[in-house]
Amino acid sequence: MTHPENPPRLSPGDTVPPRELTTIRSERVPVPDPDRLVHLQFRRFAGCPVCNLHLRTVARRYDEITAAGVREVVLFHSSVRDMLPHQGALPFDAVADPDRELYAEFGVERGVRALLHPRVFTSPLRPRSWAVIRDGVRAGAPLTGSPDGDDILGLPADFLVGSEGRILARKYGTHADDQWSVDELLALVRGRTSA
Repeated sequence: MTHPENPPRLSPGDTVPPRELTTIRSERVPVPDPDRLVHLQFRRFAGCPVCNLHLRTVARRYDEITAAGVREVVLFHSSVRDMLPHQGALPFDAVADPDRELYAEFGVERGVRALLHPRVFTSPLRPRSWAVIRDGVRAGAPLTGSPDGDDILGLPADFLVGSEGRILARKYGTHADDQWSVDELLALVRGRTSA
């Protein structure tokens, strides 16, 4: 299926229709979730080192995220087979979208700028990344892998979806390492609950 290179973006206040996604472990995930917020993460290819480093930081703080009433759901434009070695041990839901259907629906783009920012190359060098990498190596999870298909140009995106399906907040990344940190996500959630 062919999708536009830069599909229309969604904005806070837009509503996403209810659906059930199937995880790489064949579990069903409702989006929106009637009982909690959903942090819907769109990442790049399954073996993307920047994406996998980021997801390890999310996994390390998963208890804080669930305690805040958030369900984590991460999508990759990769096949289940390619995702299982990289995302199979994550403590949250991981979904394969190799045809980019949800990427197109949510306006998640591709572009050469995905690779042009210096932060893309220095991400693994930041001190807080070292412990995350060490823990991943101990767990036996690969941090990198070859891009599936032709795509190293995917950009990340984050959406916070309310239980009724309304987008409460969103971020479209401008490069491969431009996504919400756990602290930013939790601040958004605290802001919603205190409002």
